[in-house]
Amino acid sequence: MSTKRNVVLSAACALALGSTAASAQQAASPASSEKLDEVVVYGSQVTLPPAYAGGQVASGGRAGILGNLDLLDTPFSTTNYTSELMVNQQAKSVADVLLNDPNVRVARGFGNFQELFIMRGFPAYSDDMTYNGIYGILPRQFVASEFLERVEVFRGASAFLNGAAPGGSNLGGAINLVPKRAPAEGLTRFTAGYENAAAGYFAADVGRRFGADKATGVRGNFAYRDGETSVEDQDRKLTVLSFGVDHQGDQLRLSADVGYQDHHIDAPRPSVTPIGGVARAPDADTNFAQDWTYTDEEQLFGVVRAEYDLTRSVSTWGAFGMRRGEEKNVLANPNALADGSLTAYRFDNARKDDVYSGEIGLRWDFTTGAVEHRVILSGSKFNIDSKNAYAFSNFFAPFASDLNHPVNVPAPAANFFVGGSMSDPHTTFETDTSSYALAYVLKFVDGKVILTLGARNQKIESENFDYNTGARISGFDDSKTTPVAGLVLRPRDSVSIFANYIEGLVAGDTAPFFGPAFETVVNGGEIQKPFAAKQVELGVKWEADDFGASLSAFNVTKSVGTLSDDADNPGTPGVELLYGLTGEVRNRGIEASVFGQPLEMLRVIGGITWLDSEYSTGGIGLPQGNSPIGTPDLQANVNVEWDLPVEGLTLEGRAMYTASQYADTANALKLDSWTRFDIGARYATQLAGRPFNLRARIDNVTNENDWISAGGYPFQGYMVLGAPRTFVLSASVDF
Repeated sequence: MSTKRNVVLSAACALALGSTAASAQQAASPASSEKLDEVVVYGSQVTLPPAYAGGQVASGGRAGILGNLDLLDTPFSTTNYTSELMVNQQAKSVADVLLNDPNVRVARGFGNFQELFIMRGFPAYSDDMTYNGIYGILPRQFVASEFLERVEVFRGASAFLNGAAPGGSNLGGAINLVPKRAPAEGLTRFTAGYENAAAGYFAADVGRRFGADKATGVRGNFAYRDGETSVEDQDRKLTVLSFGVDHQGDQLRLSADVGYQDHHIDAPRPSVTPIGGVARAPDADTNFAQDWTYTDEEQLFGVVRAEYDLTRSVSTWGAFGMRRGEEKNVLANPNALADGSLTAYRFDNARKDDVYSGEIGLRWDFTTGAVEHRVILSGSKFNIDSKNAYAFSNFFAPFASDLNHPVNVPAPAANFFVGGSMSDPHTTFETDTSSYALAYVLKFVDGKVILTLGARNQKIESENFDYNTGARISGFDDSKTTPVAGLVLRPRDSVSIFANYIEGLVAGDTAPFFGPAFETVVNGGEIQKPFAAKQVELGVKWEADDFGASLSAFNVTKSVGTLSDDADNPGTPGVELLYGLTGEVRNRGIEASVFGQPLEMLRVIGGITWLDSEYSTGGIGLPQGNSPIGTPDLQANVNVEWDLPVEGLTLEGRAMYTASQYADTANALKLDSWTRFDIGARYATQLAGRPFNLRARIDNVTNENDWISAGGYPFQGYMVLGAPRTFVLSASVDF
């Protein structure tokens, strides 16, 4: 580890002073969860709501600057998954957790192996997830589940609540990850596991709380994975380290967390771009990667958050985080014809990121007559300095292979098209975002009516630099205000009717220099202004003692950059083109979900999403009325756990369905619908007087061969082959 990295680690550890009063990780039994405090502090930036009946989802979660809210008091659609679910399903990453969500589909980044999530037809990049409410701190492409206490899913636009996502996504939803907290009772757990090919796993999880009231806690985690995955000749090595400290006082609540992740994959199976037709999906365990390709990511990160009650009615908070990341990749993502034949060239890249992110806020509660008021003021700041370099092999002399009968070729030289130094890359872009927000929440009729109003002014500054010289090329500095209005009606304690208007915000993209037929774009290189996606949503939530459900309808519209005839040369296509935000995509749909424990021995998570996505206004190469890439009109999930009469024995089953989706904007290339089934079992008992848990799972039990996603980056229709049948076994013992 470099000296600079040691300095950062030391600084992050020095921040580890304190707390977030939280729900704890499951300890002795997989069917139970110990929580520090069952009382939800309405709007707290630190205290977590408790787990819901069944222990798989929480009864509330973070809504940006509004803090942690109870599910029925939140004027938005949310689901919050617990660490108990992650442990019992042997989840490796955030993507594994979100396989349970009927409103989310997992895709992949463009030209890399980033986990990416599609919500309401829009991508949410993994580097736009928040960590304890802070942007940009998490590892950029893959986040191991061993770091996490909760995975909180917010559906819909969120610019007011969290600020604009620095990576330019989160228009259809956002994800917040909550770090682990020490349980009320001491925890010392060792876990060993095995994946069906040849991959081993070991983890240690230790937590303690101190003091007469156990107000201070410490939690440490270590995990290591190594070996061949269920995809042939694809080897993974993963090292995870994390350390967290928290303190829960009457007035002061603090938390600090530091994490380290080193993730390396040899011969990672790449995405495939279809050319002229969609090839039949090969066997799910087939690896058409070249054996000289790899992806490597090493990340160090930390975040500290504090909340202090100045008086009984006034609280303040602050949070600060940082990340130092390094990535190196040697890739060869192929193009495939309809017969399965491939062509590809080599692409190398190196990246180094330095990120600093933080926020401050003030919350004031007061009452006038029968009306409760809450005023929230908040400011945030984000900065990333990203150093990048790349190198390509000869575009015009690609090598050949085949999806069904892969051919390994000698690695071609990556010297045809080079940008920067792979060993010492220059800064190629720097982005600063800053914002301030005001929220006003009113509660009427003893909390049966909750009205939320607010606005956030967001300033986005970005500069691009030459890969080779480091000289500044272009930049922009602009700002925009995004409002919010939310209403909750509670006709009964168990029912919540909600509505909202909220916007998403992204930085404007850059106009291309040439059109699809190499026409000149007269404003090529021009950076467009930031623009908003606008969402309207109406829904209802219901909660019984042990079971809950939600139903919502939404409509989201977003501007899209398109090409049109130059106004100075009307009616002469192919001569000169003009680029502007003149197109529009409209996504509307209905989401339904259920969760909880309808019977004492039965737990359920499930739901369905119907989506109608189209270009309501088109342009050249973007036909009006067509569907965007990777937006299936129907997807559904159901996950069931059943406790058998045999004490400690539980069976699991999960089914997922995704309808067909297009892989090009012309809607000429179409991926078939797919269905996947997973099964599992676990057994909780005693071993030498110690709690012992044995877990087994088979994902894709029928070994289906499917292209499961198309794209994830605007206008790019690359396809991802689903994982093959995968058997995972693990055993854990608590001391």
